[in-house]
Amino acid sequence: MKKAAPIKVLIIEDETNIRRGLAKGLASQDIRIDEAEEGQRGISLFESERHDIVITDLKLPGELDGLDLVRLMNKKAPETMIIVITAHGSVETAVEAMRHGAFDFIPKPVDLNLIRQQVRKAVERKRLVAENRSLKKQLAASGWNSDIIGVSEATTRMLKEIQQVADTDVTVLIHGESGSGKELAAQAIHGLSRRSEGPFVPVNLGALPDTLMESELFGHEKGAFTDAKIQKTGRFEEANGGSLFLDEITETSAKSQLDLLRALEERSFRRLGGSKLISFDARILSATNKDIERLIQEGKFREDLYYRLNVVPLRIPPLRERSEDIPLLVENFLSVFSSLHQRPQKKVSKSAMNQLIVDPWNGNIRELKNLIERLVVTVANKEIQLEDLPPRKFVQKESEIQSESTLSSAVEAAEKEAIIRALKICRFNRTQAANQLQISVRSLHYKMSRYNIRD
Repeated sequence: MKKAAPIKVLIIEDETNIRRGLAKGLASQDIRIDEAEEGQRGISLFESERHDIVITDLKLPGELDGLDLVRLMNKKAPETMIIVITAHGSVETAVEAMRHGAFDFIPKPVDLNLIRQQVRKAVERKRLVAENRSLKKQLAASGWNSDIIGVSEATTRMLKEIQQVADTDVTVLIHGESGSGKELAAQAIHGLSRRSEGPFVPVNLGALPDTLMESELFGHEKGAFTDAKIQKTGRFEEANGGSLFLDEITETSAKSQLDLLRALEERSFRRLGGSKLISFDARILSATNKDIERLIQEGKFREDLYYRLNVVPLRIPPLRERSEDIPLLVENFLSVFSSLHQRPQKKVSKSAMNQLIVDPWNGNIRELKNLIERLVVTVANKEIQLEDLPPRKFVQKESEIQSESTLSSAVEAAEKEAIIRALKICRFNRTQAANQLQISVRSLHYKMSRYNIRD
């Protein structure tokens, strides 16, 4: 197996002790270090080497300071992860650097363990971006464009699972909440499969009345019923050589479930009103937003059909589990809808974006997509502000209210929620989150341990 290339790290710092201390502390077999003592030397090294990670002080001697470097490097190589080091009182400038593409900032005095942790995160993020880009290229090469966007751990795990099952004919049952992107996942599986040149045929079973289900899936012969003027091909035949996507599979009657089971077991069917047995060659992908195992226990879904469909289960994470993807999704939707509705390209203010990141998104990506389209059309200014967002109503479940009946537990719940919110806004940078919460980093570590909060 070919050994992976070492990660290239550039450290730009005018204080020799700090620069060399960082270089020594980060050096390993997997990391190659370059050093520069001022901005011009740093940008020259960067242009020749295209480092994976850059660690730079904001205040540097010469014509180029750290903020200039962030702007230049992000423009030349946006995939590079830039970590800025700030002196006390420079947090505002550091936040400005993040607006221009910095991955994170760390205050002085420099904590080497924290730097190592951020470098590991930057390396992991770079790996995720590369894997996602590779998947996009594979889909594009097969003639499919995927709208699956994100670099979060949850999204990357899902994409890996899609890649693992795609190049087979195994039956996949996609589980996910409404609006989470189940059909996009099915399209990606088809697009990466050996059947990608064949048809992708989606059927929304929840939108079909039971009286039309058999005809829609299997077709009918002329004269099979009063309005059957001509022979009709069903979705199973249309999907021959490709993939058949059965969405909302749990919204089917007992009879339809039995018809589906027979077709899947025998790989054949008869058109409504016909006697000829017709074989089909289509991969079956299905999806549900319901707790299908509970429906089986309640006698509302056939267990034998479930085992036929659920050979490989694929879970689509809800948007609240992949909040790191929200800025990328927002940027994409802004571009799409600005072009579609012929509006000037808009951007979202920092405060508005922070609110979008922490919102629960019960309607998932579909809800976010609809909101951004509405804002593109209705907001007159080029920048969408916090006050342009619709007010959110957070309703607690009865069980949560009962469990928080005492004052102390209510306070603890509020404190835990505030910490999680701050961590998400600060991309789980504990120093930034502690500053926002106006507590020490040590106190934040203690409270995270107490409430079992993990980044």
